[in-house]
Amino acid sequence: MKLNDKKVAILATDGFEQSELFSPLERLRKEGATVHIISDKLEPIKGWNEGNWGKEIEVDKTLSQANVDDYNALVLPGGVINPDTLRINSEALTLVRDFFKQGKPVAAICHAPQLLIEADVVSGRKMTGYKSIKTDLINAGAKWEDKAVVVDAGLVTSRNPGDLDAFNDKIVEEIREGKHKKQARSVS
Repeated sequence: MKLNDKKVAILATDGFEQSELFSPLERLRKEGATVHIISDKLEPIKGWNEGNWGKEIEVDKTLSQANVDDYNALVLPGGVINPDTLRINSEALTLVRDFFKQGKPVAAICHAPQLLIEADVVSGRKMTGYKSIKTDLINAGAKWEDKAVVVDAGLVTSRNPGDLDAFNDKIVEEIREGKHKKQARSVS
């Protein structure tokens, strides 16, 4: 079953891990989904690739223009700079919380779960992430698992770019499944 009638938001800003944005983007488009890049600015944003600035990508909408009702799922690429910048942006946190409130799939890889910690949506959830944020996730109430991909009621998390194939497969699977009631109930 293709994702031809699905719309996915990828939330990122400068310093996103290049492979963690482009790989899910390409897979989702290959599956037929419409994908929008959402950011804190309308100018192109620049990725981080192997210790240097990488490719740029055009932004489709700013956070102030994005509405959870327009999308079936949210993807959060990692990188160190990207989630660190977004987790202090109140519009980014509101958008993340809104996806959880509606029970829509959310996928976060590498350092991106830091944004989920700040949005206060990780407590009681099985999750993974980059090894340096394990303690942060545990302290925020997540149930840490060291696996390539962990799924908990529509929340997909992975550790690093080496897990992208499994991460992308689960994103597609969760979008096909649609909303998750457990996820919607777990956010105040």
